[in-house]
Amino acid sequence: MNRRKMLSLLGLSPALLAGSRVEARKDKKKEAKAGPGKIEALNPKGIPPPIKLVPMAPRLSTLENKTIYLVSDGFPGADAFLNQMSIWFKKNMPSVTTVYRLKAGAFADDDPKLNAEIKVKGNAVIMAIGH
Repeated sequence: MNRRKMLSLLGLSPALLAGSRVEARKDKKKEAKAGPGKIEALNPKGIPPPIKLVPMAPRLSTLENKTIYLVSDGFPGADAFLNQMSIWFKKNMPSVTTVYRLKAGAFADDDPKLNAEIKVKGNAVIMAIGH
């Protein structure tokens, strides 16, 4: 099958075929003019910063008489979910105190004020993070 018929069957203009030949000739002329040279390029990935590993906190032996902070990042529905967790703790583990807090800033942002409060008053954290 010739190229013109194939292009017309695909709904393309046979002029594209002619254009590609003209472009190819222009590229060959450009290559002939270019002399030997040195090109320096940078890696677009960059250099990632070193990763600081932070171990998980040790598991509590019991939740009896402990304070658990229920922290939301503000994702819609997280407050209702954490409220249901608080209701469950009140019903099934009445000695556990739950405290609901809304984290300041976005998901990855640090909230030093809240972190300091949890370190002083809390024993554990359940954090609701939206998708």
